[in-house]
Amino acid sequence: MKFALFYEIPVAKPWTERSEYWAYQNTIEQAVLADKLGWYAFWTVEHHFLEEYSHCSNPEVLYGAIAALTKNMRIGYGVRLMPKPYNHPVRTAESVGVLDLISNGRVDFGTGRSSTRTELEGFGIHPNETREMWTEALEHVVGIWTHDEYEFEGKHWSMPKRRVLPKPLQKPHPPLWGATGSPETHRLVGEMGLGLCSFAVGSPPADIKKRIDIYRSGIEACTKPVGAYINNQAAAFAMVNVAPTNEEARDVARESFEWYPKHGGRIIASVVEWLDEMEQEAGSYAYLEKTKQNVQQGLIDYLTLDYLIDTDACVVGDPDTAIKTLKEYEAAGVDLLLCLVNPLKIPHEKVMQTIELMAKHVIPEF
Repeated sequence: MKFALFYEIPVAKPWTERSEYWAYQNTIEQAVLADKLGWYAFWTVEHHFLEEYSHCSNPEVLYGAIAALTKNMRIGYGVRLMPKPYNHPVRTAESVGVLDLISNGRVDFGTGRSSTRTELEGFGIHPNETREMWTEALEHVVGIWTHDEYEFEGKHWSMPKRRVLPKPLQKPHPPLWGATGSPETHRLVGEMGLGLCSFAVGSPPADIKKRIDIYRSGIEACTKPVGAYINNQAAAFAMVNVAPTNEEARDVARESFEWYPKHGGRIIASVVEWLDEMEQEAGSYAYLEKTKQNVQQGLIDYLTLDYLIDTDACVVGDPDTAIKTLKEYEAAGVDLLLCLVNPLKIPHEKVMQTIELMAKHVIPEF
């Protein structure tokens, strides 16, 4: 199992004029340290309008800075939002191409479709169109990368024959990943031959294993991958804080690790609530019905740090405790663990401590 830093880039209130400045400066400093200490990768989200939760709306600019200041870590889009009008397929192909060149071929291209009302409604996107937009856009991007000149005529985008430049350094293209929280889409991601980004807030390893098993069944059924090859890797994510003692790790993590899954659950459930208001079927977002019910019934408030630790749904403790918990993720079939080291307001020095202790004591055990 490999380990990546994973960032939402939260900015907790109350804000000052430099709150966002320090959020980005600290993230860069943390990435540089992780690169020196041997972490495998650095990934961030792409989100819009999600105040406090994520101020990472233009991650490719950050990736350029990280690429210039690091030498070894891979850089992952976690994920590029593919529906229209978030990102045009041509602009996506160009963005990834440039980053792959300046990073010396260190890019992983994660893709997704978005799952909050705030973002979808803000960009005028109907939820029931996001899956077909995602699959169409991904096919166009791969076509651009694997042909000198390319043209396409789809439902949502079209382009006459053009030579789209630059091409990525990695041939035939960077590894492709698909993000999902839906068990159904776990199989679809596998059938498409994509690497899996299994994004489920506060999920214990036993649940992650079920999802990865579904993905593996899809991979076995894949006969025509979207890309030029099958990327048979499964990534999951977990909140991680490691300290010299279990007591310190719990004290540092408690507020942020409880806030993140509760807030995340509420904004994700908003998609289904929105569809209810429109008197339309949940469609491919039906898997969020349970999350909506948990929010409406107040069950989401029981996601305490003690519950998360007891179910191994996060990694909190000293290095030995972290190793024991992480062995459960490895046994679940996780190939790449995306470590969310700051879900809200973990102090910079405590994030740096987690990065150092993980690199020195934990990662070598895997």
